[in-house]
Amino acid sequence: MKNYKYIIFYFFISVLILINGCNTGINLFSQSDDVKLGSEVSDEIAKNSKEYPIFKGNPSIKKYITNRIFKHILISQQIASKKIYKYQLEIINNPKVFNAFALPGGYIYIYTGLLKYLDSEAALAGVLGHEIAHAERRHGTKRITASYGVGFLLNLVLGRNPSQISQIASNLFVGLAFLANSRSDENEADEFSYNFLKDTRYYPGGVKFFFEHMKADNLVKNNPGEIEKFLSTHPDPIDRIASTDERLNASRLQILHYTSKGKGIYRNLYFKNVKNKLIKYYKRKQK
Repeated sequence: MKNYKYIIFYFFISVLILINGCNTGINLFSQSDDVKLGSEVSDEIAKNSKEYPIFKGNPSIKKYITNRIFKHILISQQIASKKIYKYQLEIINNPKVFNAFALPGGYIYIYTGLLKYLDSEAALAGVLGHEIAHAERRHGTKRITASYGVGFLLNLVLGRNPSQISQIASNLFVGLAFLANSRSDENEADEFSYNFLKDTRYYPGGVKFFFEHMKADNLVKNNPGEIEKFLSTHPDPIDRIASTDERLNASRLQILHYTSKGKGIYRNLYFKNVKNKLIKYYKRKQK
């Protein structure tokens, strides 16, 4: 009887995946699996200081971002898994990389290159809200479900091979690009970031400020190689600006720009507590 139920379940899941492909939305991982998977990959990142050097130059920067911005975003009532996921932030020391990423289970990483490029707390809040949204919407483990064989994952679900989480974590760490998000995932994360920020002190349109800055710089001014790499794995920034502006219009909120100094932007505080400190740190390193 148990084998019969297994065959029926296997057939049902297989048919769904064959019909719907990678857009099925099926996730054979539990939320606790998300946490375990993210934790194991996070441990591997911590061990690989050559590829992922953790920023330790000025601890006040991480403390400020974590306490004032990151934790404040997590007050949003729309972040439903904050009592399950281990939401935590880490900064990677690479001034040439303009990116951030989220592991399953709420492990968020941001590069110093992006922190230097941003111009306000609202812009950073938009980025962090976007990454939190990837964890909340479970985009990573949904893509893993679609990419691994159904039988492999069913063994995990049915508890037949508990070590498979570690196997997946190992493969995931070797190629973190495997976590590259689809266009629909990115758009959904932008939308959820916008909604999260509506519950905070921050201007909800901050999620578009990075792209507006890139547009003003013709996308390649600051660091051509890394910007082009970013553009190759993300939806068109112009479209994402337009989508955010549509949300602002629908909410009858003022459309501000990345250079704006209005309510909820906190430009001066960002320069004082984050950007200027990073600039000084890297200037000292060059001497």
